[in-house]
Amino acid sequence: MKVTQKKLEDGKLHLEATATVAEVEQAFNAAQVAFAQQMNLRPQPEKTIDQVAEEVMGIKDLDSVVGAQAAEYLTPFALDKKDIVPAFPPKAVPASALKRGAEYRFTLDVEPKPHYELTSYEKVAFTMPPFGIDEREVENQLAQMADTYAEYRADDPRPVQDGDHVLLSIEASQNGKPLSGLTTEGRTYTTGAGFMPDSFDKEIVGMEIGETKTFDFTGPGIDDKGNEIEETIQCTVTVKEMQKRVIPALTDAWVKQNMPTFDSVESLKEAIRGQLTAAHQEEYETLKRQSAASEAAKRFEGKIADPVYEAMRDNLMNNLRSQLQQQNIKFEQFVAQNGGEQQFSMMVMMQTRQNLVEGYALDAVFRHEKMTLTDEDILAACRSMNAQQQPQAVRDQMEKAGCGFVIREAASRLKASKWLADNADVTVAERK
Repeated sequence: MKVTQKKLEDGKLHLEATATVAEVEQAFNAAQVAFAQQMNLRPQPEKTIDQVAEEVMGIKDLDSVVGAQAAEYLTPFALDKKDIVPAFPPKAVPASALKRGAEYRFTLDVEPKPHYELTSYEKVAFTMPPFGIDEREVENQLAQMADTYAEYRADDPRPVQDGDHVLLSIEASQNGKPLSGLTTEGRTYTTGAGFMPDSFDKEIVGMEIGETKTFDFTGPGIDDKGNEIEETIQCTVTVKEMQKRVIPALTDAWVKQNMPTFDSVESLKEAIRGQLTAAHQEEYETLKRQSAASEAAKRFEGKIADPVYEAMRDNLMNNLRSQLQQQNIKFEQFVAQNGGEQQFSMMVMMQTRQNLVEGYALDAVFRHEKMTLTDEDILAACRSMNAQQQPQAVRDQMEKAGCGFVIREAASRLKASKWLADNADVTVAERK
């Protein structure tokens, strides 16, 4: 991408960018993939996304539908090309038509992230809780570990009730065709646990040991076009025995047999303590950096422009809505649980300002101490963004999306927070 930069009288930067044909192609492809994921369009062999969209949704020109997303995809590359961190996301203005097989020209008026100063750069001071591992955490992990080795053993005969463990023999078919996935000579089944539809459980409850019953039940399925449907399944079920779930006692002999790398319960406990210590140590260092940044933020001076504040607030709200959706919690319900609309709005306002001020304070420390970034700093930031993925993979993904400047900002702030924490006067509170 070719990008030219000019500084305007109001301090903003005017960028003129030209995306290559290949970059335009990549932007459309990325926008189509995002559209398919959003609409839950399933890939089909030897068919492109736009072909699937036309067959399933009747969209004859998918590029025209995702054009706005493709344009947004290209915007960060112009910022990254000039290593500009914007105060808030700028709006691109097209200077030519966006279409495959042609270059795309657009302009951006960018307000660079402002530089603020602190009233003091002396080391910060704060209090931390004492570090340690609660032995109950070790015992809980041992209990969870033993629970995964639980066995099902024969129990006293009685009629099947909701929540019982039973050994079932099942012959299942649909429209005369056997269903091998459901058919079994003997399988432990827990009624009411949601493993099978309610209509199946209703037939099982009340059956006696040795009783055989033939019945139909309905369950969710998917037709040839990918639509959700209700399916009817025929089955013959025999209750072979009642069972009880037995959790093994943790002894040295049991540990040696099931976990050969350990020779006793105590050696297993020691390994768990080590794992918990490492995990808590990382959390403790994060808390220390957050405390240091919070103290530095108290020295912030300056006024934050309304557009910057509004952009951060919108970002917080979008992230919150996404998290609530993943947890299947309604936004209105969450607001009500947090004191209602007025109190929730105040909470969001305070969190927005705190996030902005802490970020600007860390920027100021980074500049004041004349810090520079190394590859390890970048990878550390990537690791903090996504601990479940290799940091180099995170870096590659973000840089391919034109978001290298986002990583660099995160890395510089992480480095500044570490410096603050390492040079702080830290008081450790007494253990209660």
